Amino acid sequence: MRHDRDVRIDGLAHTFDTGDGEGVRALDTIDLTIEPGQFVCLAGPSGCGKTTLLRLVAGFMEPSEGEVRVGGDLVTKPSAERGVVFQQPMLYPWMTVRDNVELGPKLRGVKAADRRETAQRFLDMVGLSDFAERRPYELSGGMQQRCQIARVLTNEPDIILMDEPFGALDALTRERLQDELLEIWRATGSTVLFITHSVDEAVFLGTRVMVMSPRPGRIVLDERAVFSTPEKNLDADEIRALPAYAELVDRVRHAIHQTEPSPSR
Repeated sequence: MRHDRDVRIDGLAHTFDTGDGEGVRALDTIDLTIEPGQFVCLAGPSGCGKTTLLRLVAGFMEPSEGEVRVGGDLVTKPSAERGVVFQQPMLYPWMTVRDNVELGPKLRGVKAADRRETAQRFLDMVGLSDFAERRPYELSGGMQQRCQIARVLTNEPDIILMDEPFGALDALTRERLQDELLEIWRATGSTVLFITHSVDEAVFLGTRVMVMSPRPGRIVLDERAVFSTPEKNLDADEIRALPAYAELVDRVRHAIHQTEPSPSR
């Protein structure tokens, strides 16, 4: 993985064509730079454009206005350099866990021995080595998400884009995967853009927490968060007991609830 490529978003806006000549303005002008190695959590109310922003960074869509660059390169289409983890695991049920994880390198023509070695490293990292020959439907929801994360990591992306990856999981599994994701981030040094509805999740995971306004989405809060950085060396309960943690949770929650929608364009 490369760790020297930033994400630069300049004048980004997007309007969806509704076929009536009016359109729906999903995102207003957004200017944003994500530095290499940051774990950016983006929160906001439903329909504020969080997923639209992620899809534009992924290259799944072209913006109506503005541009996205990764390491100076203009984003115009999807790329393995920008790995996406969806809310529902996008795994092939007829393949084993190992084959799912190896798929990206295989499609890129990586030699079998090399891709097997890379896949094994990330299977070990996400704790699925003992389940490598199982099919996805034999795994729990949390294990399927670990498999999806491992599959993204094998492509060695510059940035990992995560669209509410733990939103459909029960509370205990969600907290366990949050801890595991932090360990993966610390081990790989990846840049992460993480979409969530959970204020606690955003503050716990992020080195930087942002809040978007209701549609058309704009960044209305951008705060540093350092609670889960390696130098803190605190466990989850200790982090959540910190007064500064509770204060930032309150500020983020206030920003979400108090921001009024701007007039439609």
